[in-house]
Amino acid sequence: MKLLYKRVALAGLIFLGCKDGKMDIAEGTPACLVNEIANIKKEAKWNPPAKVFSYQYKGQTVYYIPPRCCDIPSTLLNANCTVVCAPDGGISGGGDGKCPDFFTARSGEKLIWQDSR
Repeated sequence: MKLLYKRVALAGLIFLGCKDGKMDIAEGTPACLVNEIANIKKEAKWNPPAKVFSYQYKGQTVYYIPPRCCDIPSTLLNANCTVVCAPDGGISGGGDGKCPDFFTARSGEKLIWQDSR
């Protein structure tokens, strides 16, 4: 009987663990971005909390991770998780200057994930 209780408890923990795992990430998110989010979850909670958005930009789907604090730049990734640019943040607040039109040219905002810890 004790073994049955242990199995039920373990199954419950596994179920609850899934709730904090991939299930809170939008369906269809590229695997490399799921890995990026997993890496963010390993860090201390950001202030403001981390978010990932998808947009259409220059004919492709891109993923925007806003600046997390202070002088840390944002990150814009393509569907293969290659860094496209840093649209904002950093010491100047203007990112790396490689995509100055991102905020005016982007469209189709979708929230992919936000840290709810």
